[in-house]
Order: sequence, then C-alpha cells, then structure tokens
Amino acid sequence: MPLTRIKLEKFTAFDKLDLDLSPGINVFIGANSTGKTHLMKLAYAACDISKTKTDFAQKLIHVFMPSGRAIGRLVKRQKVSTRCAVEIYRNRKKLRISFSNHAAVPDSATVTGSKDWSEAPIESVYIPVKEMLSNSPGFRSLYSQREIHFEEVYADILDRAFRPALRGPVANERKELLKDLQKNMEGKVAIKDEEFFLRNKQGNLEFSLLAEGIRKLGLLWLLIQNGTLLKGSVLFWDEPETNLNPKLFGPLLEILLKLQRMGVQVFLATHDYVILKELDLRKEPEDDVFFYSLFRDKESGQIQYHRTDEYLAIDPNAIQDTFLDLFDRDVKRDMVLSANG
Repeated sequence: MPLTRIKLEKFTAFDKLDLDLSPGINVFIGANSTGKTHLMKLAYAACDISKTKTDFAQKLIHVFMPSGRAIGRLVKRQKVSTRCAVEIYRNRKKLRISFSNHAAVPDSATVTGSKDWSEAPIESVYIPVKEMLSNSPGFRSLYSQREIHFEEVYADILDRAFRPALRGPVANERKELLKDLQKNMEGKVAIKDEEFFLRNKQGNLEFSLLAEGIRKLGLLWLLIQNGTLLKGSVLFWDEPETNLNPKLFGPLLEILLKLQRMGVQVFLATHDYVILKELDLRKEPEDDVFFYSLFRDKESGQIQYHRTDEYLAIDPNAIQDTFLDLFDRDVKRDMVLSANG
C-alpha cells in the first residue's frame, strides 16, 4: 500500500503543507531551502519504522540529526512557544506525531497510529546525495558502536546494499532491469569483505576507483538484484543526477519508470532540466507521474506548492526558466559575434 498523503504544520521550514501523493513517481523541484529533502526524509522515516518498529520520534532524530539530538529543533523556528504536527497517510492508515519546540527528548513527542501503521510493513530505501558504497568497509560497525555525526540514512542504505539475494527464481521484469543496468555500467556488482567491486571482463574493480555515477547505478543494481525493490516498496532518491554523466539520465529514468510499472512508489528531488525532460519524454500515458513545484510565496514567505502531471504545466519551474535564460543569452552572444564578424 503506497503513501497517499503528507500533512504538515510547523515542521522545519514549513508553516502548513498538505500533499496528495502519486502511487507512481513523485518529483519534487524548487529552489534551495524549499523543503524537498525534508519531505523525503520524513516520508522515509515513516516507512522505515513500519518494519523496524522503531519509535517514530527516535527515527526522526536519527534521520534529521538536530543539534543535541533535541527533537524540538525540528519545529519551525519562531519566537513564541510552538507545536508542530506531522501526519503520514496510507489510505485510511495514519501515523501522527506532534511535539513542541521545547521538546528535548523523544519521549516528549506524542505519537499515534503506530500499531496500525506497522501491521502492513513497507520496504523502503533512501538514496542520499552522497554515495556511500565506496566508504562501506568498517562503516556499519563504527556507526553501531560509536556516536558519530552521520544521518542514519547512510547506515540504512548500506544495510540494504549488503542484503543477500532472495531465494527462488528472479522474475522476468527484474531480469530485464538488471540487464539494462549491467549494460550501462558494463558489469555486475560483487561484494567481498564489506567491499564492493564492479565485475567485468577485466576482473574486479573496487568501487573507490570507479566514477561516482557508476557507483550509483551499481547501488540500484544491488537493490533490484537482492529483492529490496519489489512491488509495494518505496524508493526515495535525492538528486539522482549528482555526478552522473547526462547520457545516462535517459536509461536511468527508463529504469525508474519500469520500477513504477512494477508497483514501486518512487520519490525524486532534482535540480536538473535533463532529468525532468527525460522523464517527460519517456513516460507513457498510463504511468503515474506527478511533479511538485515547491516555492516561497512572495507576500507571506511561506512554502507552497503546485502539483501537475504535465511537465509543461509545472509552475513555477525555476529549472526550465534558468535553462531557457542560458539559451537566450547564448543566442544573443552569437548574434553579436556574427554582427561584429
């Protein structure tokens, strides 16, 4: 059962927000500090505790890492005493948490709906901007034993990557996805002594020597190969374009669209024009794809959003505006050079 709605009040940068979600692909765009990553981390934390049964407040602290581990610092900053509320929905199931800006410990938060929420666990994955597979040797044991200042999403993604493959035959859909990824990264991923390698005709090449974009494709290959990304799972990916060659954007988006058709719910945050256009050009009429443009209202300064399933209807679209401005400036320069030629 996919996530269907996120409702916020006084949470981090948000005053109020109420989002209806697509069961397919949800794409968040907007300027910096409009809350794209916060929305995905919040939704991921809710998904993760449905399996781990971890306290929701505790998970939010580990994912967001507020100073002093004080959950009250996740309340929108105001001079007066303030209380925030977060609600995550899966149709009729609702997980709710509320706490004040004075709350210092997880027990200060009020959480409702946890038992009902966990009756149908959600497999979920959060891929952060920073690639972690090349840093894997020793990281998980260090994280589990020491208080190091790393958001838990980094440890979580390594746990997912290290999972052994599921028993039984691999479905044809997954086989095709794995073949597509193997073609683009020119090999398969192997694991030895907590170290990742790209295995191809030349042998095993350690991830620390690979381009970061190839490592990202390798991570996606692992998550599909070991059965983490199956029907009913949720994938969160923050800026998938980072350090990835633009010629691979199209194949990557094709894979994400196929995952969506398999029943995987996908959340993306991006700043890239090509990512948006590749998704727009490759999606089929039956695909569930929604774009959310997050922006600050000019008068109130509050974060608002506009949702559409049509790329051309995204408004505001700072990514496209910037791209078109560059194109116009380039044309004008060429005209000046030709006139002076």
